[in-house]
Amino acid sequence: MTTAPLALSVQDLTVTYRSRGRVVRAVQDVTLDLAPGRCLGLVGESGSGKSTIGAAVQGILPTDGSATATGTLAIGGRTLVPITDPAWRQVRGREVTTVFQDPMRTLDPTMTIGHMLDRYTGSAAASVEALDRVQIRGARDVLRTYPHQLSGGMRQRVMIALALARGPRLLVADEPTTALDVSVQAEVLRVLRDAAEGAGCAVLFVTHDLGVARSMCDEIAVMHEGRVVESGPADQVISDPREPYTRRLMASRITLETDVTRPAGPPDAAVAASMADALRTQGRDDTGLADAWTAGTLTWARFTGETAAVGAASDRTQVRLVSRVTLPSLSVNQVDKTYVTRRLGRAVAKKVLTDVSFEIRYRESVALVGESGSGKSTLLRIAAGIETVDSGTVSAQGVAGEGTQVVFQDAGASLTPWRTVEQLLAERIAHTRSGRSLTRAAQRDLARDTLELVGLDASVLEARPTQLSGGQQQRVAIARAVVVPPSVLLCDEPTSALDVSVACSVLNLVNLLRHSLGISVMFVTHDLAAARLVADRVLVMTEGRIVEEVAAATLAEDMTTPYGRRLVDAVLA
Repeated sequence: MTTAPLALSVQDLTVTYRSRGRVVRAVQDVTLDLAPGRCLGLVGESGSGKSTIGAAVQGILPTDGSATATGTLAIGGRTLVPITDPAWRQVRGREVTTVFQDPMRTLDPTMTIGHMLDRYTGSAAASVEALDRVQIRGARDVLRTYPHQLSGGMRQRVMIALALARGPRLLVADEPTTALDVSVQAEVLRVLRDAAEGAGCAVLFVTHDLGVARSMCDEIAVMHEGRVVESGPADQVISDPREPYTRRLMASRITLETDVTRPAGPPDAAVAASMADALRTQGRDDTGLADAWTAGTLTWARFTGETAAVGAASDRTQVRLVSRVTLPSLSVNQVDKTYVTRRLGRAVAKKVLTDVSFEIRYRESVALVGESGSGKSTLLRIAAGIETVDSGTVSAQGVAGEGTQVVFQDAGASLTPWRTVEQLLAERIAHTRSGRSLTRAAQRDLARDTLELVGLDASVLEARPTQLSGGQQQRVAIARAVVVPPSVLLCDEPTSALDVSVACSVLNLVNLLRHSLGISVMFVTHDLAAARLVADRVLVMTEGRIVEEVAAATLAEDMTTPYGRRLVDAVLA
């Protein structure tokens, strides 16, 4: 009886990168075997080497001389030399296919789903079957749509259908569910597993989420500093890890039971009124903003009604300890929003927000949670001024450039790649009313202070975003948003693409900043555990409406609506 060859065999793989005189050994002496129909999870923090292995397995390591790979790699018994073997042209896209983290960067926005699938399957009937395999209902209608007309979960299912259309031996799934909410994530993982098993396809699953790895994978290989430090059956590695590093990864996971330390509440209103009176007696203008820059130190005061915000950039612990106690930092009143798109030549209206109202108080953090398509990101864009409302009102305290600032999910895409970190921060300072009179030296001092505040060394000022890790990029994005403190920091899934330890540190940083800088936070997420860690209150959204409000600390116990309980149960499952 002939034994089927391994879907993937990696022996003593070492990958080295060279850049600007630096040599980095990203992968060192890695050996992996993956049988047909099985799923192997590669887990580890950013920089552990897991994505480099994924690139080597796909034959997409750089060929410009900046990367060197040694060792052997075989797919279906066919040995390939990493980087150099011309046979990759016949293997890639046929024997090996990929499902990436962000399908919008992979799917062609100018083509319908049917057009893309037909190129792989050869016929419309086969394309319908491909969508049926990933459990997409109304497949014939979906074939006529464009990627932007589908939800995130639907786009990822289309990617799985494309990846499996040619019957590959190996599918590389690179963080395929990090941008999805928990219930859609579970569905997509089940679809991926069932479709791969049905096709007899092995899966190399790259992830930083140990919980996802446990539910998806047969075996897990834990990576640290380019090496596999532990491997074995998924349940064994997760339930009884042998290595200290694996135990640290497990301990850093954010769950609904993670211990939370919350910042102190806002100052007493009487203190604010007293400070406002004191400043008025000094001849300050009580209608807006008064600034004075001396030796690179900002002293400022902002008045709203009977309250004031005061602070000094040189004393970060005192900035905005008194501010707008009697008025909300962000107020949303009866907001409606409808998108109109054209499909098959007809205008199609979709109501995405209906009668949405809430407030965020001074130095309060409010999380908006819900599944994809619930309207939470649209609401954040409206609060940021990126989108307009059809009816209702949105108001944020502060002057132009200092009212609201956004930290996006993909920090790498939101930071201009050819600018240094110093230039990015200086640009933000210069575009605010408070920063126009700053000298270049004062701007640099403020930028350095802000980097220190978000846990980055001053040497990062000279770096460009592409030279930084994902966690560093997100901290730079936060630094840019708070270098002149906004009234409200708008966070759009800022930790969903980060590994567990980095995500936890970023969430703690948001808590630190709102406490020390006196800012309010609107935190959009699909992760209930993250919402519990970073927020005071949680608003649950579905189908464009807020259906429930609970205290973050007790959200698992207090959610009572069927929709809210379903979100909690999906996390606890």
